[in-house]
Amino acid sequence: MTSGEDAHLLTVAALRAAGCVFAEDEARLLHRHATSEAELHEVVARRAAGEPLEHILGWVDFCGLRIAVDPTVFVPRRRTELLAQVGVDLIAQVSSRSPMIVELCCGAGAVSAVLAQHHPDAQIWLVDIDSRAVECAQRNVSGATGLIGDLLDPLPPHVRGAVDVMCANAPYVPTDEIALMPTEARDHEPHTALDGGVDGTAIARRIISQAADWLAPGGHLAIETSLRQVPLLIAAMHAAGLVATVQTDPAIDATVVRARRR
Repeated sequence: MTSGEDAHLLTVAALRAAGCVFAEDEARLLHRHATSEAELHEVVARRAAGEPLEHILGWVDFCGLRIAVDPTVFVPRRRTELLAQVGVDLIAQVSSRSPMIVELCCGAGAVSAVLAQHHPDAQIWLVDIDSRAVECAQRNVSGATGLIGDLLDPLPPHVRGAVDVMCANAPYVPTDEIALMPTEARDHEPHTALDGGVDGTAIARRIISQAADWLAPGGHLAIETSLRQVPLLIAAMHAAGLVATVQTDPAIDATVVRARRR
């Protein structure tokens, strides 16, 4: 056995002992990332202590794109690829060659990065309450406009009534359940990106209540959520005068509620 193989096995063992489910894959990525033995020991220790792999590497694979993820910024999950795909499908229904897209609670901007790849001429607005997330998202989505603030508040007046597609991976973990999350999320990602209030729908319902004023006629809203929260969000969409449907992908445990302005 070569020294490299031996080091790889030691890394795998350390990660498994720390509870990393995909220890083999993570060990491979950490070995590629580290430029010295000392750095390898450091990054393995950080991962074993619960720091997200993506924060250590500085990126995550999302729909085949390498998305930069800064420390403390919410890490895009695989399940959110459904939200990106729904966004792509909705934009295909827009007649404008330069559709207007708004991504709320944008985090690293992974969804918008996918939409921009499919529609390079789109006008994209990235909004998040966390300035670090907005800075990260703007690096991932070239030409997009980043805004720091609470949901739709920072958007300029001329955007009102002109949004073709609004996407949001709004926080949807019930407040009392955050303490039950893995340490990599609970201790290393901002709680503002996780906490969805008592039942997990507080932020999403605020978006829904305001969306109709910002959507263009026939414009669409898509929000990631969980199956148990679907009835609450569908009811909120109907109350807001929106036509609502649900899309799921059990393979990646993903659920998106989507709505259209009449």
